Amino acid sequence: MKFRIDLTVQSKQAWVDAVMNDFDAFLQDHADCERKASGMALSLDAKYPNRTEIIPELIDTSVEELEHFRDVYEIMQNRGIQLNHEIPKDHYIQKLLKICRDGREERFMDRLLLASLVETRGAERFRLVYEALEEGELKQFYHRLWASEARHGEVFVRMALNYFDEDAVY
Repeated sequence: MKFRIDLTVQSKQAWVDAVMNDFDAFLQDHADCERKASGMALSLDAKYPNRTEIIPELIDTSVEELEHFRDVYEIMQNRGIQLNHEIPKDHYIQKLLKICRDGREERFMDRLLLASLVETRGAERFRLVYEALEEGELKQFYHRLWASEARHGEVFVRMALNYFDEDAVY
């Protein structure tokens, strides 16, 4: 059984080029995304406290995402880059949230699958960044993040399978 949502559209080379042409801005965005990912996992704890089977894993995921933020922030500090004053709204996530269903159970499943999709997209993009970077610590950092985000993508599908029929999830 697979635990990952397949991406139907791959990121374009133009995205990688934009990242590599302004890596400082990418790091700022990356830091913002890690903060949002940590908060998203905690928000699922807050909204669904009765889902006790997944709370420990949601906590672990939130902590790991916060550790990623800390690591990205350290890289930013070493490069003299400031955090964004405000975390901008993510139009991609906003559009995905609009297609989540309204019923409590349906929305819960959709939020888990949306989290899986976002983590899977993050893994794909960190792989692309890893492949574009020259050898060194930064390259190895993005290799570790690629693996971590791929695992997170699977975590959220497994969480959904705790509560919902396999056919409904897939």
